[in-house]
Amino acid sequence: MFGIGMPELILIFIVALIVIGPKKLPDIAKAMGRALGEFRRATDDIRENFDLASLDHKPQSAPSTPQPSSPGTAPEAPTVTDQKKAPETDQ
Repeated sequence: MFGIGMPELILIFIVALIVIGPKKLPDIAKAMGRALGEFRRATDDIRENFDLASLDHKPQSAPSTPQPSSPGTAPEAPTVTDQKKAPETDQ
């Protein structure tokens, strides 16, 4: 994670312990943990909103056009799903 190994974390902890002091270090660590959790929740919320917005505005794909058949083959017959039903009229 971020290229920080165990020796680097121990060094950071020792420096923080010397600079801040043993009485204030737990309070600062707790505040940093809460801030990191809040940041993570906010970024997850933004990511979720962005994903939902991108799904809403997804461009519709154009209907596929049939590829022309090669000169030596017969064209394929349309399937039932390709044929459109004519509207029924009462006579």
